Amino acid sequence: MKTVPVQEAVGMVLCHDLTRIVPGEFKGRAFKKGHVVQEEDVQTLLEIGKEHLYVWEATEGRIHENEAASRIATAASGPGIRLTQASEGRINLIADRDGLLKINVQALNRINSIDEMVFGTLHTNQQVTKGRGVAGTRVVPLTIKQDKIEQVEEICRQVFPLVEVKPFLARSIGMVTTGSEIFKGLIKDKFGPVLEEKFNLLNSSILRQILTSDDREMTTKAIKDLVNEGAHMVVVTGGMSVDPDDQTPAAIRATGARVVTYGSPVFPGAMFMLAYLGDVPIVGLPGCVMYYKATIFELIIPRLMAGDPVTREDISALGHGGFCENCPECHYPACPFGKN
Repeated sequence: MKTVPVQEAVGMVLCHDLTRIVPGEFKGRAFKKGHVVQEEDVQTLLEIGKEHLYVWEATEGRIHENEAASRIATAASGPGIRLTQASEGRINLIADRDGLLKINVQALNRINSIDEMVFGTLHTNQQVTKGRGVAGTRVVPLTIKQDKIEQVEEICRQVFPLVEVKPFLARSIGMVTTGSEIFKGLIKDKFGPVLEEKFNLLNSSILRQILTSDDREMTTKAIKDLVNEGAHMVVVTGGMSVDPDDQTPAAIRATGARVVTYGSPVFPGAMFMLAYLGDVPIVGLPGCVMYYKATIFELIIPRLMAGDPVTREDISALGHGGFCENCPECHYPACPFGKN
């Protein structure tokens, strides 16, 4: 840091905030710490009584906080991310499209373990909309050693991208609705319209809905028919409990699909089933998906719609954070549900 006359400070960086006072009108910050002095600032600085300024003096091997934040954010950002301008040394990462937010948490932890680094994000594997802020980064001091930034850039190169928003793929969804009471027309299906709305928000549409009774063979055939018709995913509703008439899990197994899980440590959503018939996900959805805003559907289906593979370990990890508090007014996704 050094002291220079205002007229010689153009292009230099302020080391402290400067206050402007207009009696009876205004008192507040005129220039922020880190501001790069411009030619047009000189007159204003003189008017507020500043003839000399403390400015940052470039030192070999050190860089300014704005440049540091820019380099970190640029190195970390992958597809579907745009950056804000640096403000007080901070840059935010913004979703540039609707999709699934992916964060490499292990690499993020490595970066934050480096002294003077700050990089905070939303939780990974959640649905985000275009324009939503998903992360922010800065360094703590006004200037920082360049080799620390190079260390961050190397971590980002190794795992690129550290932060990205994967788009939801346009998919045709087959739906099988089980239950003799619906098949016989005794009651009207209410699950189908709910799922159609949910999948529309994920850039997909319902290919066809097939109603079946509680007969296992009928449900198995319906699943296979939809796969043969080109469905990219088949969701099966109804019959997911352990009642004698609930044959959906057995029907899914009978297709020959590889079962990833039957059951998830998520409330609501414990009676969830995921299997793969070839490359096609077959999903058994419990009734809670029809009634609650946030369930196992919101935690897993967006990942599948972004082409993200889901494993048994992924499902097991949902137990930490998988308990919904059933708040009187649901604020999901701005809540702890599903944030493991």
